[in-house]
Amino acid sequence: MKHNKKENVPRASGDNGVIVLENITKRFGPNLVLDNVSLVIEKGKTTVVIGPSGCGKTVLVKHLIVLLRPNSGEVYFKDRRIDNLSENELNKVRTQYGFLFQGGALFDSLSVAENIIFPIRQHWEITDWREVEELVKAKLAMVGLDGYQNQFPANLSGGQRKRVALARAIALNPEVVLYDEPTTGLDPIRSDVINELILKLQRELAVTSVVVTHDMTSAYKVADRIIMLHKGRIVADGDADHIRNHPHPIVQQFIHGQVDADDLAVLRMSGKISQAQFLPRDFE
Repeated sequence: MKHNKKENVPRASGDNGVIVLENITKRFGPNLVLDNVSLVIEKGKTTVVIGPSGCGKTVLVKHLIVLLRPNSGEVYFKDRRIDNLSENELNKVRTQYGFLFQGGALFDSLSVAENIIFPIRQHWEITDWREVEELVKAKLAMVGLDGYQNQFPANLSGGQRKRVALARAIALNPEVVLYDEPTTGLDPIRSDVINELILKLQRELAVTSVVVTHDMTSAYKVADRIIMLHKGRIVADGDADHIRNHPHPIVQQFIHGQVDADDLAVLRMSGKISQAQFLPRDFE
C-alpha cells in the first residue's frame, strides 16, 4: 500500500493550534450564520461545540475541513492556509481528517470491510491487499467490531453502524477527527460506548477531536474544552466546570434544557383561536 508523498507545508500563522479560524464570516443569502468567529483547535485535545439548533455548529465544523468556504476570514491547518486551495489540493489535506457524519453515511450496498476500504481506495494506491485486510481488522478492533467484516449495514444496530463509520473515519490514520452529533439516535448505553471510543482514540491514537453535540452528558465526559455558539458567535468557552457555572442565562438555559419564558407562555396558552387569526375559509 503506497501513500501519497507528504508535502512540505510552509508556516502561515503564529498560532499554535492544529486548526485555526481567523475572523470567519459565513452568509447564506441574507442569513448570517457565522459572525466573525475566531477559534484555535488545540492539538491532541477534544473540543466540543454546543448550541441550539440553527446556531451554526455544523457550518463551523465544515469550515474546519473547508467543505464550506467563508465569505471572509481565513482557515489554517498546521500553519498552512487552506480555505483558498483548489479542490485537488484540498483533497490531499483532507486525508489528514476523519469525519463521522451524523447518520453514519455508510454505503448500504457495501460490506463493513468494503465501507472501510472505500477511503483507502480513493487516496492510496493499493499494492498489497493483505496489508489492507490487516488495516481493516485493526480499525474494527479499535471500535470492538473485528469479525464483522462481511456484514452489511442493514444487519447492524444503530450503535454498530456508528462504530463502523468511526472505523472508516480513522482508516487513513488522520490527525483530526470531526464528529457531527455522534450520539444522536442512540440510547444512553450505546451513546456512552461512542463517548468511550472518542476518549480511546484521543488516548491511543493522539488524535485531535472536534465534537458537535446537543448531548450535555456526552459533552461533559469527552471534552477538554467546550465552546457554545449562539446566533453565529461564541458566547462561552472553557472546560466543563466553566460551562456548568457560566453566568450567562443563555448558556444556563441551554445546558439545562429549559424552554425560554416567552416560548413557554405560548405553549401554555389555551387552545382557543384568537378572533384576529385568519382561518382557511377566509381564503376561499
